[in-house]
Amino acid sequence: MSGILEGKRVLITGVLTESSIAFHTAKLAQEQGAEIILTAFPRPTLTERIAKKLPKPVKVIELDVTNDEHLGRLADIVGEELGGLDGVVHSIGFAPQDALGGNFLNTPFESVATAMHVSAYSLKSLTMACLPLMQNGGSVVGLTFDAQFAWPQYDWMGPAKAALEATSRYMARDLGKQNIRCNLVSAGPLGSMAAKSIPGFGELASVWDSRSPLEWDLKDPEPAGRGVVALLSDWFPKTTGEIIHVDGGLHAIGA
Repeated sequence: MSGILEGKRVLITGVLTESSIAFHTAKLAQEQGAEIILTAFPRPTLTERIAKKLPKPVKVIELDVTNDEHLGRLADIVGEELGGLDGVVHSIGFAPQDALGGNFLNTPFESVATAMHVSAYSLKSLTMACLPLMQNGGSVVGLTFDAQFAWPQYDWMGPAKAALEATSRYMARDLGKQNIRCNLVSAGPLGSMAAKSIPGFGELASVWDSRSPLEWDLKDPEPAGRGVVALLSDWFPKTTGEIIHVDGGLHAIGA
């Protein structure tokens, strides 16, 4: 029986460690029949080492999503490798240290601008760079952390994720005519490299211990990866502008 991504060609960003959602997305995508290509920044060699643990060999491209030159050459490089694209996974987020950890009221705009550029605007710039390769439509999937709430220690990454969520909706509006779907997976907290960069991450993650209806495992990124793969597949053909929660159900629970 073929997988749900059989014949699909997918570009995946953000594979940094085996504990990342992006790595598990890449692994599951290959297992489900997709041909994939990875992008990495600032250390492509790190991603190349991690990529060796995937089921099949995969090419890694250096891509800084804030660099217009990198974005400008992306379609040519990916086109030579895969011929086209059916899916794009945006697993990119960054905020300077002074924009996290309880410093919200004192963060300078320069740091906020960096967080917004890398974490939100890049969804649009990455998608537009890939657009020439998506002539037959496709699926763009990003990763968010529920921006409905103000989380402990998360600070300016919260507004950055809110901007990401709004960006996805506007992209869904404008790219629907080209049969391109734009959706997000809102995952619960995971002990990834990105999480470890947030001062006081343990305080944020502890919320899940008391409020999540389903038991949540900080060490298991596979459920979120499954959500991404499902949205990349043809099983959600008329779903766009959506945020799928893979968070143990905490988003539905009050105090």
